[in-house]
Amino acid sequence: MNKLLIFTVAITLISLVGCGEDIKQSKVTKHTESLCHQAWFEQVEQQIVSGDGQGHGPDLGSMEWRSVVEFKLGIRGQAGLPAKDSQLWCDYIDSHYIENP
Repeated sequence: MNKLLIFTVAITLISLVGCGEDIKQSKVTKHTESLCHQAWFEQVEQQIVSGDGQGHGPDLGSMEWRSVVEFKLGIRGQAGLPAKDSQLWCDYIDSHYIENP
């Protein structure tokens, strides 16, 4: 009876640990599918130019670049904007200002 109990507990723990890994992996996968990636930054840059036209400007995706995007859109400092360093910021800019093909 003791061996059966130990076996059952061991299997349960192994199952729980395995499920925990799957949950962590799904969070990582969701994060990598976010809008905040180089291709999206390039798409935004095509519509909202952050540079001076002579090759000078902030690095795409940087906090400075995001600040310039907000400035060009006339929303810098606006109450209720998501933090610039968040996925929500990319989602907000995309849904309110970016024309998607």
